[in-house]
Amino acid sequence: MGHAKRNKLVFTVKDKCRVCYTCVRECPVKAISIINGQAEVISERCIGCGNCVNVCSQDAKVFLDSRQSVHNLLKSEDPVIACLAPSFPAEFSDFEDYKQLVGMIRSLGFYRVIEVAFGADLVAKEYKRLLDSNGGSTYISSDCPAIVFYVEHYHPELVSHLAPVASPMVAAARVAKQEFGQNAKVVFIGPCIAKKAESDEIDEAITFMELRIMFEDEGITKENSSASDFDGPHPKTGAIFPVSRGLLQTVNRKDDIVEGNIIVASGKDNFKEAIREFEKGELAMNHLELLCCEGCIMGPGMTTCDKLYTRRANIGNYVRNKLSVLADENWKNDIEKFENINLSQSFQAVDRRLNRPDSDEIERVLLSMGKTKQEDMLNCGVCGYDTCEEHAIAIILGNAENEMCLPFAIERLHKSVQELNISNEKLANARQALRHSEKLANMGQLSAGIAHELNNPLGVITMYSNILKDEAKQGDPVKKDLELIVEQAERCKNIVGGLLNFARKTQVKHSETNIVEFVKHSLQSIVVPKNINTEILTELSDFYVMIDNDQMMQALTNLEKNAIEAMPNGGLLSVNVKGDEKNVEINVCDTGTGIPEEHMDKLFTPFFTTKEAGKGTGLGLPLVYGIVKMHKGSIEVVSNSNPEKGKTGTCFKIKIPRYN
Repeated sequence: MGHAKRNKLVFTVKDKCRVCYTCVRECPVKAISIINGQAEVISERCIGCGNCVNVCSQDAKVFLDSRQSVHNLLKSEDPVIACLAPSFPAEFSDFEDYKQLVGMIRSLGFYRVIEVAFGADLVAKEYKRLLDSNGGSTYISSDCPAIVFYVEHYHPELVSHLAPVASPMVAAARVAKQEFGQNAKVVFIGPCIAKKAESDEIDEAITFMELRIMFEDEGITKENSSASDFDGPHPKTGAIFPVSRGLLQTVNRKDDIVEGNIIVASGKDNFKEAIREFEKGELAMNHLELLCCEGCIMGPGMTTCDKLYTRRANIGNYVRNKLSVLADENWKNDIEKFENINLSQSFQAVDRRLNRPDSDEIERVLLSMGKTKQEDMLNCGVCGYDTCEEHAIAIILGNAENEMCLPFAIERLHKSVQELNISNEKLANARQALRHSEKLANMGQLSAGIAHELNNPLGVITMYSNILKDEAKQGDPVKKDLELIVEQAERCKNIVGGLLNFARKTQVKHSETNIVEFVKHSLQSIVVPKNINTEILTELSDFYVMIDNDQMMQALTNLEKNAIEAMPNGGLLSVNVKGDEKNVEINVCDTGTGIPEEHMDKLFTPFFTTKEAGKGTGLGLPLVYGIVKMHKGSIEVVSNSNPEKGKTGTCFKIKIPRYN
């Protein structure tokens, strides 16, 4: 049941993962891959430290559940031995007497319950022998499996420095096999996830958390189980092994600066730094006592992860109470009984380091996240990586995404908001144009019908009124009446003509035209007051376009006259001509009073006008609209009449294809 046989010690519950990158930040080997916004554990890189399990507030990281395998062992015919880790007093502080816990474990069906702390006594003795006779060799403690996995996979050159001593768990398993028979099955119960993959000599390993669940599943409580003591052999000071510096205290060694040559480090950042300095030779002649957690009393298999010092105190109280009743002679006899037990352990380098991408590739990824200069390398750590460069490397290796960078994500969000605002504005304009088109299409059909029906009687009225007017003698009062009839009939004819143009019944005669010269001519064709300035702006490289000169001139001059009338106190009339290979856009803009918002959807409605009576028929803009539509183009209006919202004015934007 070694590490290589465990495809996954920790995995992600996808429905719960909120992609906060906390697991990435806390993983000492960055064995987390972000794929499509989900944090996946890379099992072949994981060292089973369980940091991600501890820090995940959403319970999205869970470890391998071995309860069913233990149940199957307990149902077998072979005796099953429970090896309880020495950190149990830190977990089960809710028990008044440890014997209640031992009795409950027996009630699950275990044949014997022994303390791993005795294995720690044996291991401590072996460590003392190793340190006393090292002959100049330096060692890294090997009792923490996560540390061993880390060295094997990420510092394989240091494997020879791992102390060749079995861990207390393995030592206890060997004691159990010798004491209760080789056919006995061994189940380790402790605070560590990595223990599940440490050794094939352990048949199964469960955490304290899993043990509590098993009690609940089986309905086992303090009240319905009989309290009992541990089976022998009984430990001495090995019970303090799970506390930081516990190994040193057990072998009666010091780590003070003056007398000691042992460096103690615990926690994901500290142990890595100690190993780095050790590898560089900066800690020459120093041994390393390392724990991946802040001592085994803070392991990921505990039900809670707080109250470090309370847990240390619980361990101390338990050891003191045990020593007060322990028969020293019996303990020495047990040590002698198992002094010939094999406590050696070998390790294998399995290099799982990833090759560093080349500098150009890293720079390319950094540029894609907007990191163009040194000041952009914030190294804020929000992504979970210590530096922006480490994040870029993870992206190249397929373990991270650009969006994990907060500054990059914020920049993209701002850009998306801007693009969304522009899209909303275009959508609003398109909706307004669609409403106008629908309305004007209906009015065009109506106008065409009216014009068609009126043309014939108007023609008759015009013809006969002219005949009667010509026949009337000078001075005849009827002649003046006839002249009035002719004048009003002509006016009706012009209105009907406007309706026909609006209804797009007029033919378009295209001709190739220099649009810039055409615009200049349109401004020359109208009367511009002295208090109004004009300008023509162009962004075109190709000036030529196919249009009906007469009709388009009528449209432009109409818009230009309206612009002048909108600036009674003077202003600027600007005509901007731009476009591309397919289309030309003519913008006629003024700095006048603007068009009230409530009038915007009525601008192209026939007979709608804001001018005084007698000064406009309300057919000018509908006529412009009809001409533009006949050119297969479009017309938009942007206007502001409220000075509080900015500069007032109106801009008509005509867009027509270059060639029809």
